[in-house]
Amino acid sequence: MNLVRAELERLGARRFVQLMLVLLVLAFGVTALTNVAISHRPTPDEMTVAQQRADSERREMELHHERCLARQRGELPSEPFDGGYYPADCSEVDPALRERLPVAADHLVEVFTFSRDTRPLLYFLIAFLVLFGFLVGASYIGADLNSGGVVNLLLWRPRRIAVLGAKLGTLMAVVLLLSLLASVAYLATFWMIALVDGYVGPVDGDFWSDLGAVWARGLVVVLLSTAIGFAIATLGRHTSAALGAVAAYAVVWELGARLVMEILSVGRPDQLMFSSYLGAWLAGQAEFWDRRGCTDPYGGFCDGTYVLTWRPGLVVLLLLAGGLTAAAFAVFRRRDLI
Repeated sequence: MNLVRAELERLGARRFVQLMLVLLVLAFGVTALTNVAISHRPTPDEMTVAQQRADSERREMELHHERCLARQRGELPSEPFDGGYYPADCSEVDPALRERLPVAADHLVEVFTFSRDTRPLLYFLIAFLVLFGFLVGASYIGADLNSGGVVNLLLWRPRRIAVLGAKLGTLMAVVLLLSLLASVAYLATFWMIALVDGYVGPVDGDFWSDLGAVWARGLVVVLLSTAIGFAIATLGRHTSAALGAVAAYAVVWELGARLVMEILSVGRPDQLMFSSYLGAWLAGQAEFWDRRGCTDPYGGFCDGTYVLTWRPGLVVLLLLAGGLTAAAFAVFRRRDLI
């Protein structure tokens, strides 16, 4: 317990952590003020026009579905007379099967709408917390290894795995607590903005469950990125090792290798990119398009899309974070720290 308390004090005393906290607050403040500046409460006339547009869009969707069914029954020519596209399976355009139908909030201009704008804002929060966790995790252990702080700590508690485990556990707990508090404050702030200077919109159970799923998946990424930054810095014995590894991967593989695979016409290159699995996990699934999947020799319609779901995304994230962390502990156990 004394070891955990000591790590909490060391983590809180680090200037880099304090600087990142200040930047976190500033980023939240700028985001909130920006939305306040560009938003206003919708007038009754604006709400009426927006509702009429949403009703018109829904009627158009219903009409499109009815025409598709009529074409299947042979009541309309096979070639659409209106130039529209009708799928072979009309359930694809059935409004009743859509995840959500158009609502008035979709047609409000320069109005912050909680139900419409919160999800992209939540992704921004997750991205900043991922960056926060990675940098703090890397600097926390990297600075101690480089300055000899770990050696001094081992003189007091000469158990390497326990010391490194206490550092990682304390770091993960602090990042998790901070992420929870930041998320509550963040969403509460934008809820108040919607009430005072915007529009709340439809927020039913499906909305909150979807938002909660995004938030929970984001927290997993934040914790795993923290562990990855900690592990790479432990392996490289320096904070810059983590930064250099990420930069090298992004330039060499995500950019360079992707370009080479495009030139060589490699099929589905997105399946080989970590960013694809990260996006699939965060969004629940990610859809990609590969022109090499279209092999129709007659030039007809060809769907070259393919989907990555959240399950392989989670597996890749866990394997990467778990593998790097295990390697860090194995190397730290036998390494000469002097």
